[in-house]
Amino acid sequence: MTDDRRMGVPLPRKTKPDKPIQTLTGLTAIPEGSSVPPARAGVPSTGADRVYEAIYQAVLERRLSPGERLREQELAEQFNVSRTLVRQALQRLAQEQVIELLHNRGARVPIPSLEDAGSVFDARRVVECEVARQLAGRLSAEQLQTLQHLAASETEADRQGEHALAIRLSGEFHQAMAHMHGNPVLTRWLNGLLPTTSLLMSRFKRQGGQVCVAHRHVDLIAALQKNPAAAGAEMRKHLNELEQSLTTPTTPRRQLRDVFQAYRDSPE
Repeated sequence: MTDDRRMGVPLPRKTKPDKPIQTLTGLTAIPEGSSVPPARAGVPSTGADRVYEAIYQAVLERRLSPGERLREQELAEQFNVSRTLVRQALQRLAQEQVIELLHNRGARVPIPSLEDAGSVFDARRVVECEVARQLAGRLSAEQLQTLQHLAASETEADRQGEHALAIRLSGEFHQAMAHMHGNPVLTRWLNGLLPTTSLLMSRFKRQGGQVCVAHRHVDLIAALQKNPAAAGAEMRKHLNELEQSLTTPTTPRRQLRDVFQAYRDSPE
C-alpha cells in the first residue's frame, strides 16, 4: 500500500450535531440522511444504521449512563422503525462491546469497572501511539487544518458549556487521526475503545475539567509536525493524563444512628 493511500484525506465534517428530532432518556435521534461520524463514513443510512449511530454517539457523549436500559419497543417508537431493525442495531453494538445484551433482560449500557481502565488505556496506547508515530511529519496542510479546527471547536464548545458537543469533538479528533492513518483495522479498534472510555470518564473522572484536555490536542498537533518519537511521546502523555484523571468515587461515611434516626423518632 502506498504512503498516499495509507494517509487518506478526511472528508469535511460538521462540528455541530444535527438538529435532534426528539430526545428520550438522553438518546437523540439522528435525522435520516444526516452525516455520519468519520469512523463510519460511507455506511448506507438504513433504519438500523440510524439506530446504531444514535446509540453509539449517545454513549460516546455521555447522554446514556452506565447501566441504562435500552428497550426495543421504546427505541422502535423513537426512530419510527421496526423492532427487527432495532434488534439488528443492538446486536451490532453488542458485538462491538458498545452495549451489553443480557439473557432474558434485554440491552443495557455497560458498567465498566475502574480495573477495566488499565486494559482500555493500554489498548489505546498501543493503537494511538503507533498512529501518531506513523503520521508524524507526513500530514498535509489540509489534514493539519482539520485537526486544528477540531481542537479549536472543542475548546469553544466547552467554554460555552456545550459539554456533549465538546465530548463528541474530542472523540472525532482521535478518530480523525486514525482515519488519516488509513488502516481500517486500527480505526475499528479505536472506535470500539472510545465509548468505553466515555463510560469510564462518566463513572470515575474527578470532578471538573474536560473529558479530553483540548490544549493537549494542540500540543499533539505541534508534535505531529516534528518527528515520530515526539508524536508518540505526546500521545502517550495525553492518554496517561486521561487515565490518571480516573479515581474511585468516595461515598461519605454515615453513622448508623443517622441511618436509623427516622425510625427511632417515629411515634409508636
